Amino acid sequence: MRDTVKPPLLMVGHGTRDDAGVAEFGRFVERLRSRMPVDVAGGFIELSAPPLTEAAAELYGRGHRRIAAVPIVLVAAGHGKGDIPAAMAREQVRHPGLSYVYGRPLGPHPTLLALLEERLRAVQPPGEQDTAVLLVGRGSTDPDANAEVHKVARLFWEGRGAGGPDQGAGLMAVEAAFVSLARPSVAEGLERCRRLGARRVVVLPYFLFPGVLPDRVVAEAREYAAAHPELDVRCAEVIGDCDGLADLVAERYEEALAGDIRMNCDTCVYRIALPGFEDRVGAPQTPHHHPDDPAHGHGHAHGPAHGHAH
Repeated sequence: MRDTVKPPLLMVGHGTRDDAGVAEFGRFVERLRSRMPVDVAGGFIELSAPPLTEAAAELYGRGHRRIAAVPIVLVAAGHGKGDIPAAMAREQVRHPGLSYVYGRPLGPHPTLLALLEERLRAVQPPGEQDTAVLLVGRGSTDPDANAEVHKVARLFWEGRGAGGPDQGAGLMAVEAAFVSLARPSVAEGLERCRRLGARRVVVLPYFLFPGVLPDRVVAEAREYAAAHPELDVRCAEVIGDCDGLADLVAERYEEALAGDIRMNCDTCVYRIALPGFEDRVGAPQTPHHHPDDPAHGHGHAHGPAHGHAH
């Protein structure tokens, strides 16, 4: 058996139809391989190759029977809470004797805030006044996930706003918006910044890698800017493959092994009867169908399993 010291790291992404996003995820997996003293594999739960089942089979074939799975997602929405644990449970059915510990999503975290500031400063150096930031997340039907994006926006503003210790930052506001499934939209977020008095807005995508939705963020921001030439709208890059992000994944890996998993369950719609979402409590979680998955094993339902070891 291979698992005599530490189990391998399995990085689980959502998947994208964007070739650039798939390639960047692949480069990020290679970055972790080059620096981690354990086996590393990565796969997606849907949309793109390599599928999670292939990555799990790769590790299993090398003799590993215990895996540390880290979701490569920013917020604990449906993918992190249900889809990925359900897909991992399916892999346990496919591979007898396989067990796993599950890490928590990457955000919010001080490392991510620092990386976001790097992306901001690449398009807007300190000292430019009357500047607002619009942090744009993916958007979800999970209110907990949407609230977390607002939390990140507030954390980013603290210490960087006009009233914070870093007076020279020049950030008069940091607002949150979403590109799908939730409001405010990108245009609505930009309009709010304009009405607050901003002369310049930096659109800061809260995304890990390139993809269809980050491209949509840029397109919608440019469309708004064309209709409001008096407002200087700039778009920053996604977080992307970098050492800082790799540091954070390595930290989540060590957390998972130590059992120090502090997933937020207080506002999870699968556990708590939040107003308007009562029907989701205890809802079964089933893995996504990936086009490259083997035909067997679909429809194996599991209850909410986020934040627990398996």
